[in-house]
This record gives sequence, structure tokens and C-alpha cells, in this order.
Amino acid sequence: MQVTETKSEGLKREFQVVLAAAELEDRLTNELAGIKDKVQLKGFRPGKVPVAHLRRVYGRSIMADVVQNAVTEANQKIVEDNKLKLALEPRIEMPEDKDEIEKALDAKADLAFKVALEVMPTFDLVDLSDVSLTKPVATASDEEVEAAITRMAEQNRSFDDRPEGEAAQSGDRVVIDFVGRIDGEAFEGGSAEDANLDLGSNTFIPGFEDQLVGAKAGEARTVTVTFPEAYPAANLAGKEAAFDVTVKAVQAPAETKIDDELAKAFGLDSLDALKEAVRTSLSQELEAQSRRRVKKALLDALDSRYAFELPPSLVHQEFAAVWAQVENDLKSRGKTFADEGTTEEQAQAEYRRIAERRVRLGLVLAQAGESADIKVSDDEVNQALIARLRQFPGQEREVYDFYRKNPQAMAELRAPLFEEKVVDHVLGQVKLVEEPVSKEALFADDEEGAAPAAEPSSEETAKNETGAA
Repeated sequence: MQVTETKSEGLKREFQVVLAAAELEDRLTNELAGIKDKVQLKGFRPGKVPVAHLRRVYGRSIMADVVQNAVTEANQKIVEDNKLKLALEPRIEMPEDKDEIEKALDAKADLAFKVALEVMPTFDLVDLSDVSLTKPVATASDEEVEAAITRMAEQNRSFDDRPEGEAAQSGDRVVIDFVGRIDGEAFEGGSAEDANLDLGSNTFIPGFEDQLVGAKAGEARTVTVTFPEAYPAANLAGKEAAFDVTVKAVQAPAETKIDDELAKAFGLDSLDALKEAVRTSLSQELEAQSRRRVKKALLDALDSRYAFELPPSLVHQEFAAVWAQVENDLKSRGKTFADEGTTEEQAQAEYRRIAERRVRLGLVLAQAGESADIKVSDDEVNQALIARLRQFPGQEREVYDFYRKNPQAMAELRAPLFEEKVVDHVLGQVKLVEEPVSKEALFADDEEGAAPAAEPSSEETAKNETGAA
């Protein structure tokens, strides 16, 4: 086997591989000899089938295996001899001339094919000791704990039927049947029976609940509303609909009590235990947001300190995934790029930059993790799998089997675990200063609708961590 490098441009490499006809013949002969004692053909005793006959019967299929094995060997030889780390699987280009291939399969001519590949960029990890990051931190106040418990009590309160003939008030619950129509035609998803609606909760279309204030049990009303322009279902957005509503019951809220009995309704022994559980939950939420903020700041710092050539195929792959999400989001909301104040070309350019950032940061985190010998244990992956199973009550077995039979799915569980470990490691290299802030300030970016941080692709991180091409 003769391997010659024919192209080396940036991260792209191409090699010409030539398998001489004599080598093809030798490989085929060896394979035929290997199966001679195993094959049973009618009219021949075991082990006595002539090689020439075996060649006529199995020659082509075995030669196909010979060629495939040769391609695999060539790829391994190229990687090992040149000490390459691949970005993606090599692309094999066989000759376009079918006659040339036919002659090679008959071992009457040399087989020449091209191996095109992209390699990972090489770069040094930078010193981060001069990087200073601020970690905003907030604590759950007593007022927030009390407010959360009050909401829980209100959501858990009971409702009692109002005396016959009493009208519904804001804050009451009505039990209704309804059928919605647009231009006189009922539409999908616009009907329900025995639906509970808390007046003033703003859970239905704007204006719907207001028109049921004052209704009585047994009363029929027509409620006319207009779907918001930004309604998720594009076929309903901005359209006027009339709902035929039958009020089956009017119920008043019972007194809200915040006591040990409320705690027991949530599986806890006392109100103090409920308060502690709520405080812990709020603290975890605040810590998670604090983590997101400091992680974004770290990734921004890393992005500003690394500049190296990226494998085009990885960027294209990441961009395709991001762009598919963008298009699906627009379609689900019934929007266009013009509605978002941009053009498709401008949006593509912006999301391509995001894809490049994700690939770059993925490679940086992967190398940082490899350099620090960071590993994710099987126990940690199993815990992540158990957490995922809990998200699908009643389907645990099906979900478990899916992950156990799908290595890529398991890699997607492992990737974020690896990423978070690497982030912790890198955060240990910078100066981190905690800054007490209010809850409102901590979530300010989210509330202002800021775009999410372009974090590294978990899939890419996983591939680099495991050394997969």
C-alpha cells in the first residue's frame, strides 16, 4: 500500500492511496485460503473445494471486503503515521471510471483512491491568572419565602359552590363547557368540557375571563375575543373568535390557611419544614442563575483570548443545527425574518458567528479537560440517566432501553457533565469575586430578553473528551 500526501491547506489534508494489483491478488488469495476449510459446496468434500472455484463463487464479495479493509487500514496508517487528530470521519473518493474499479476488483489493475480529511487545530492553553470575573449572588429573603408559600396555599386552596343564583366574581372558579368558532366554524383545540377556570388568573385568551364575571350556574353566554397577534398557533393569531360557553358551576375560594396542615398537603410535617424546603428551593434557583451568569462571563473571556482556524465541517455541522432551530422557531410562531427586524442573510451571518463561537469554545474546553485529565465516571452518567427517567413517569423502561441501546444518546448525557467539570476547573484558574445583588438584578438579563450565551456544543465537547473523530 502506497500512501502519498497530495494536499495540506490549513486544516484540510488529502492523501492518494494506491493498492497494487499484485497486493490485491495476494489479499484475495489469502482470504480465499482462509475460508477453504470452512465452506461447504455441493459436490465437494469439506476442505477440498478448489481455490479457483471458490474465486468464481465468492471472489467479488470477498474482494469488496478486501477493499473495505484496505480503506480502513489506509485511514489508520494516515492518522498514526502523521499523528493526526481528526475533526470528522475521513471522506473516501473512489475512481469515477467504473471500468477502472472493475479491473481492480478482478485484481487486474491497481486501485487508487483519495482520502480527504480535516484535522483538529493545535493551540496552547492560555494563562488565565489575570482574568477577573464577578459572580453575582443573591439570597432568598424571608419575604420571598413567605410570598412563595402564599402562592402555594392559593394554588392548593379548595373551592366551594356558591349559593344557587349567586353571580361569579373575580377570584371565583367557574366550571364550563365551551365551543369556539371562527367565521362560524369550530376550530381544533377550541372546545372543552368541565373545564376549571379561575377568573382573574389570565390563563385564557385576554378578555375571555372578564366576560364571565357576573355569570350564574346554568347560564349560557357567548364570549367574543380576538387572539393575540403573537399567538403560537399561526392559523389563529389575530383572528376574532366567538365561544359558546355554558357555566355549569360557580365556586368561591375557601379561606387560605398557612399552617401545618398546608405543609402536610405537600408531604412535610410542619410549616417550619415547609419554609425550610421553600428556602432551599429558592436558593438552588438563585445559585443556578448565578452559575449561568458567571459561566457566560467565563465563556466570553475565553472567546476573547482564543483565535485559531476552525474545521469547516464542524462549523457547518453546528450552523446547520442552530439554523434548523431558528427556522423551526419562526415557523412555530408564524413569524418571518422581517418581523424580527432583520433579513435571512443577516440572520445567517449572525448565527454562523454563533456556530463558530460554539465550536471554538467546545475545542478549548475539550483541550482544557484533556489537559487536566478530567473524567466523567459511569456512576455520574447513571445518576444523570436516572434523573432523565424521572422526567418520563410511566415510560421509564422504554426510555432506559433507548439510552442503553443508543451510544450517541448516552454521550449526550455525559457531555454536559464533562462540560460543567471543565468549567469548574477553568473557574479555578481565574480571580472570582462574589458580588451580592438583588434577585431582580440577578435575573435582569433574562427578563430583558437577552440572547442566550452561545455556549459550546455539548456533542462536540463529548466527542473531543472521548477522543472520537
